[in-house]
Amino acid sequence: MHGHRLWVRLIHWLIALAVLTLLYSGVAILMVHPRLYWGHAGNDLMQPLLEIPLGPNHHAIHFSASAPFFGDASGPQDANRLNEPWNENGWARSLHFLAAWFFLAGLSAYLVIGLLTGHARRALLPHRNELTRRNLWQDIKAHLRFPLPIAPPPPYAILQKLAYASVAFIALPLMFITGISMAPAISANYPFLLDLFGGTQSARTIHFFSFAFVATFLAVHLAMVAMTGPGRQLRAMIRGH
Repeated sequence: MHGHRLWVRLIHWLIALAVLTLLYSGVAILMVHPRLYWGHAGNDLMQPLLEIPLGPNHHAIHFSASAPFFGDASGPQDANRLNEPWNENGWARSLHFLAAWFFLAGLSAYLVIGLLTGHARRALLPHRNELTRRNLWQDIKAHLRFPLPIAPPPPYAILQKLAYASVAFIALPLMFITGISMAPAISANYPFLLDLFGGTQSARTIHFFSFAFVATFLAVHLAMVAMTGPGRQLRAMIRGH
């Protein structure tokens, strides 16, 4: 039986290692400031778009009464901190940025080789005749039956194609672009990146939700592997058959 090609297996494990490192270090970074904003600015004195119940800084930073910074009550506010926040993520930022370049190398190689060899068209991208309500419903019903059937080699069924294509061609590229747009050295040279997303805080918020999508995909992916013969699946992704 034909399985995964060597280049698919090598890039799969490179991306997997990079993504796990990014998830681990990303959570450590988020714990320092678990609040999301929209626009160019965001700080503890502003109303967040979303506050995530994560880490020691969640609802743990207290301020004195705020006062107008420029004397205008409708303008920026200033206040003194009454306690020091937890802020130990220097290692996580360095690790996050380092892992991002390994992630870019793997993702770029996968997309380029996949498009040039036709692998993306055959195994990942859904064909028009697969995007019918009948085919979608049949695949949904197949996934609702237990025990699940042994997973076939690529090309995959429609739900798997939609999941892989969404991650490979939308979520992962978006996660990388929004991530590098927040790096001062990159945004200083390519300011159009921040304009593209509407500001640093908007890019951070989009980065978080793309991360959440990838993390959810990873959890479902691992669960499906566990329910459809994990030994066989691991052998296929290590040995190729």
